[in-house]
Amino acid sequence: MNLKLAIIFLITSIYSFGAELSLSGTVISDNQKMLASRNMGYVKKMLVSEGDFVKQGQLLYSIDPTENSAAEQMNRNQLNNILTNLARHERLYAKGMVSRYDLENLRLAAKNQKEMLGISQGQDSYLNVRAPNDGIVIAKKINEGEMIAPGMPTIILTDLSKLRIVVEVSESSLRHIRIGKAVKVEIPSVGLKTTGSISSIIPSSNPMTHKFTIKIKFNKGDVQIYPGMYAKVIIPV
Repeated sequence: MNLKLAIIFLITSIYSFGAELSLSGTVISDNQKMLASRNMGYVKKMLVSEGDFVKQGQLLYSIDPTENSAAEQMNRNQLNNILTNLARHERLYAKGMVSRYDLENLRLAAKNQKEMLGISQGQDSYLNVRAPNDGIVIAKKINEGEMIAPGMPTIILTDLSKLRIVVEVSESSLRHIRIGKAVKVEIPSVGLKTTGSISSIIPSSNPMTHKFTIKIKFNKGDVQIYPGMYAKVIIPV
């Protein structure tokens, strides 16, 4: 084996030892969420920081209601104008002075505007952004006083109860892989040695390495494990 092949061999960290396949992997969360704003406005209160543990339903941040209130008032004013015009057209229609077509258009406009007002009123419930599940804040992209827009990413929340280990296996090793197969798991940094099983096989190989990704679920017990930790998986072959 020349030097280049030896280096590739060490980087991939995949070894065959008789009846075992040893793979290097990384801990990830299978339930990581990118939270985004549904409203435009200034961040009124930011109640969490990166690294904070949060509970489901806990308030993360709130948005100043000024922008939303202005939109709601604008829709209400437009609705009042349409209703006033509609009432006038109904009186005129009764006297045969306007067409039914014009009257029906105003009725439709009133219906649509009522829906618009209802939507703007419903946006109030999104001014207080809460955690969708227990987890840890791994990224915070906004601060108090900053303006945010609808769809703008604000917080990345990682669920520590849905941890998995991802590893890559070569095409030739896929014959030893099946869903539910028991494996051994080690996370050296915290001294964890436990058991796990193959939970999924991603049927799309990396075109550069021709390797497939598999996910391992494992029993971490009471040990605190974080995404990004190095892990070792031993699969019987």
